[in-house]
Amino acid sequence: MNLNISRTMLLAGGALAGLTAAPIFAQAPASSDQSAEDGLAPDSHSGLKEIVVTATRRETNLQKTPIAISVVDDAVIQDRHVGSLIDLADGGVPSLRVATFEARQSALTVGIRGIVPFDQNQTARDTGVGVYVDGVYLGRSQGLNAALFDVERIEVLKGPQGSLFGRNTEGGALSIVTKAPTGEFGGRVSAGAGNYGSHEVQGHIDLPEFQHIAIKLDGVEQHQDPTVKNPLAGQAGWNQYERVGGRISAKWTPIEGFSALVSYDKARDENTPNYSQLITYNPNNKTIGIYDPITLKLVAPGSPAGTSVACSTCIAPLSPLVYVSGSNRQSVAEIGVPQQVSVDRTEGTSATLKYELTPHIELRSITAWRTVSTDQWDNSGGAHRTIFAPNALFSRYSLSFLNQRQFSQELQLVGSIPQVDFVLGGYYFNEGAQEQAATPASNKWNVDGTGYTIQSETVVGPVTSSNQGWAIGQQFLQRASRAFAKSYAAFGQATFTPAGFDMLHLTLGGRYTNDKRNGLLYLVSGVATNYQFDFSNSRFDPLVVLALDATPTVNLYAKYSTGYRAGGANDRSHNFLAFGPEAVKSYEVGAKMDLLDHHVRLNLAGYIMDRTGTQTDFDNVDTNPFLPGTTTPNPTFNLHTEDTGNAPGVSKIRGIEAELTARVTDDLTVGASYAYTYTKVPATLNTLLTPPVLYQVYVVYTPRNAASAYADYNVPVMGNGSKLKFHLDANYAESQYSFQNEAVKADASFIVNASIALAKIPLTSSTKGTLSFWARNLLDATYIYRRSAANANSLGDYGNFNPPRTWGLQGTIEF
Repeated sequence: MNLNISRTMLLAGGALAGLTAAPIFAQAPASSDQSAEDGLAPDSHSGLKEIVVTATRRETNLQKTPIAISVVDDAVIQDRHVGSLIDLADGGVPSLRVATFEARQSALTVGIRGIVPFDQNQTARDTGVGVYVDGVYLGRSQGLNAALFDVERIEVLKGPQGSLFGRNTEGGALSIVTKAPTGEFGGRVSAGAGNYGSHEVQGHIDLPEFQHIAIKLDGVEQHQDPTVKNPLAGQAGWNQYERVGGRISAKWTPIEGFSALVSYDKARDENTPNYSQLITYNPNNKTIGIYDPITLKLVAPGSPAGTSVACSTCIAPLSPLVYVSGSNRQSVAEIGVPQQVSVDRTEGTSATLKYELTPHIELRSITAWRTVSTDQWDNSGGAHRTIFAPNALFSRYSLSFLNQRQFSQELQLVGSIPQVDFVLGGYYFNEGAQEQAATPASNKWNVDGTGYTIQSETVVGPVTSSNQGWAIGQQFLQRASRAFAKSYAAFGQATFTPAGFDMLHLTLGGRYTNDKRNGLLYLVSGVATNYQFDFSNSRFDPLVVLALDATPTVNLYAKYSTGYRAGGANDRSHNFLAFGPEAVKSYEVGAKMDLLDHHVRLNLAGYIMDRTGTQTDFDNVDTNPFLPGTTTPNPTFNLHTEDTGNAPGVSKIRGIEAELTARVTDDLTVGASYAYTYTKVPATLNTLLTPPVLYQVYVVYTPRNAASAYADYNVPVMGNGSKLKFHLDANYAESQYSFQNEAVKADASFIVNASIALAKIPLTSSTKGTLSFWARNLLDATYIYRRSAANANSLGDYGNFNPPRTWGLQGTIEF
């Protein structure tokens, strides 16, 4: 059995309390098919087997690699029914945090070790954790939630990866490694169905090698109906998806020592956001006003008819149609709104060439072109984020249309000479992105809040801020921008093992990077503008690691490294001013131990990270409805701007991580992991307000304590090689902030997943079948993962809930 993900367990008998989350474990192929299935060591029939990773650009044993790494392998993906990256949001890797941007699932926020950007969903701004597929960096957050193809493993590299992976990896890197063509005929197909109308079909086929060319075909389709229904006929609900994609890979090996792997993939993800619910109403106990029937002003209760002086200390009443949910997840919205699916289209071509110059030195080239196109339609708020007022518009339909194209080229020289393993390389990245956005209001209240009408998606006459639809060409654009980036880098890393001191290893590395970025914010609130920025920066990121093999199975290391997140500009601002990069210095010590004849594996890590130039967002409201150069007001919404600057001082991040895996018997494997993460960002002065206000910044989606645990039990049945497999995992995260500028925490979470499978059933001499039942959020736990009190004085808190329990049956045939 092949299960090695960091799974959470609060209970682990207190043995892990005070330790922290380290790697999740994936199993590398063992010496035989049977031992690989059982998770055995290559030289054992009862121990944990070796895990192979490529975090240092070469294949190495995880336990001898002096980096904190967690690995989610293909068995874990199957057992937990992971279909896309959002399924890792339950906390199976405690120090990895995955969340939606706002409520929408068309872009993901990915963070590691407290480096979790609040808003990276832009044209000229980057993430602090790099996401890679087969060595190719993905430049935008959009499209990250597409269906995963045939994944061999996901490596979670924790801590700055500046020397080998470069920019935008100050928190770490998420490296997705897919299965390459084998050249031998075989594959697997699977199909399944579950609740909420879900179904899934996958096909992965390896064709026989012909003329030194091996070809692999992958296809996947995933579907789920909404978990929150929309009462408006003909409109999509919330938290639904339809993901479809395909990939073809061809590996050419015309001569010994040379290979060329070329792949092309294309995917489409149709999705809707999670529903935003009104959690509280009037939490500050303000006086609930009434609307005067004559003047329609909000006045104090008991005011005589015709009162025209508004009650400035009152809170608006709720419409009788609006439901205050508290801690209850809704299954049907009480108010229908127009909602169509967002569409993310991803496409890419890559070519990886490898040539052995000598038996111990290899030259590599990774060339890639990728595109992302996103049409965002997010009407998740309904009446839960705006007050009721007679004849007022409500329900903000957030629209965004983004197109991005990137090209990257990387050269590597990887080799070994006596006492030295080395990597040398160069890197080039070129990107262009363009976006435009609009925020029409889709609904309108009647005079007393007992009913509403749906606005038209098309308009008659000129399109203005108060007379706009949401059909293409009928939108009043709030902003539009384009940005271009180029990055050049040269890097090297070498590990020296002194002759006669084979237990000691010194690694030195560094990367020089030059970044250039420029852009134009050419439209703000319907007005043509010419706000430009031009940014360039060069820096060097060093790495020093001292590792000691205390025993053949106990490896210790101390590491110093740096990383950074590139500078840019905020396209939600009113002027597109450039901000600088943020940088991290990291000090880490760790231990990796295989104990009791490889039956127990314990990995520990502790780190201190100091971040300077923290990119900080200021959420401002422009109360002047008249923009320069125009006298057209926007009577519906004030213009919200999100300006970004670099915080002074040092942001502190401290943490401990631990992971324990034990093969208790030949049939039972258990594991637990824990992560403690402390973050503190210094208060920053918001000079855009008059007078300036000291602004406290909170790190989002980063629980102080997070834990995970799992158990896998396999038992042979029927005497024909088939097995009955049981899997259970539990994942806990303490409450955490979800908005950078609000001292409000979302709920703690505890999620249990489970699966049971009758596996490896012989169907023919060369075909085996598996029938499995899976359940995510088995206990149907309900918690708020994103909460805001920004409207507490005018309405109440709103937030988004985790998905409900989902389950399904799946059949797989391997041949």
